[in-house]
Amino acid sequence: QVQLVESGGGLVRAGGSLRLSCAASGSIFSINHMRWFRQAPGKQRELVAAVSSDGSTHYLDSVKGRFTISRDNAKNTVYLQMNSLKPEDTGVYVCNVGDTWDDYWGQGTQVTVSS
Repeated sequence: QVQLVESGGGLVRAGGSLRLSCAASGSIFSINHMRWFRQAPGKQRELVAAVSSDGSTHYLDSVKGRFTISRDNAKNTVYLQMNSLKPEDTGVYVCNVGDTWDDYWGQGTQVTVSS
């Protein structure tokens, strides 16, 4: 069984920063992709950032230059550093990790950016 534990969400003013963490534990092997999605009220879930096993990254256009995704393979952990936050960044941020066998999802952590 694999568990993903997210942390780091909260309430911040526009222009502020937050750092999200997602740690994978359990029977997880050879992690491939590690991703962060977000779900805003009334909107579809969207891929915010992703990092592959070779370290290559992908970002949603609206967060480029403000967010940075990174991973610590020794700790099976993925991070999302979010700077210059905007009210439109508000949503539930959900971690997604894929290994050789399956795809796993976290419970999500709320990020609220006030104007």
